[in-house]
Amino acid sequence: MNFKIETISNDRIAYMRRVGPYGPANTEVMEKLKNWAKEKNLLLDTEILFAIAQDNPVTTFPENCRFDACIVIPENFHCDDSVSEGELTGGKYMICEVKHTADAIQKAYSEIFQLLQMHGYQMENKPMMEKYIGDPVSNPYCEICIPIKP
Repeated sequence: MNFKIETISNDRIAYMRRVGPYGPANTEVMEKLKNWAKEKNLLLDTEILFAIAQDNPVTTFPENCRFDACIVIPENFHCDDSVSEGELTGGKYMICEVKHTADAIQKAYSEIFQLLQMHGYQMENKPMMEKYIGDPVSNPYCEICIPIKP
């Protein structure tokens, strides 16, 4: 799997959180966020969306796992009560570009820890993220962002 090392900036985000077992319901939250963003004229061809699984399902009970669907928002944008506002914590990340299919993403996640070890990187104690830029039809890839220690 190909990768690059990149610094992700701290960005202001609007997000919707779901608590419960990871799975297909996470997609529903992302679609709900995208519908909200479309209503607010935030969905352009260059928008940046993140899917963030906040908890490790190996160490957190499934019913307590938190999933955030996020969109980067401009500094002057004011969120309404249907979303939460926060800041994406940037830093140094190993970025793996993956075809946006369930099989390709699952395969990539199964190879990530071996990839880190093989190249001498250690994962920082922050959640991994999936980054989506623009419309998935025109950009059928996503980036899996793995936080690494400097």
